[in-house]
Amino acid sequence: MKIKNKLTTLEDYLNLNYPITFYPENEGGYTVIIQDLEGCISEGDTLEEAMKNILDAKQAWLKTAWKYDDFIPLPSHFITNNYGKLPQVL
Repeated sequence: MKIKNKLTTLEDYLNLNYPITFYPENEGGYTVIIQDLEGCISEGDTLEEAMKNILDAKQAWLKTAWKYDDFIPLPSHFITNNYGKLPQVL
């Protein structure tokens, strides 16, 4: 198994687990947000639908950022080690 110290491909970013927040709506359904990816928001009538929709939105967000060479933040739960290197990604 190969271990890398930096993210070099779109696939590396697509495989990251960004924190997802679900907000139940008063009228039913859910709004769902990936706060680390500015503007990445979706909704769904059920938790399952909301999860599917936010994962689709995440993929579209990352592909667009990659295409236009925009900055792509790491998930907020990633912490650099004492040497300032990225966490290892398998």
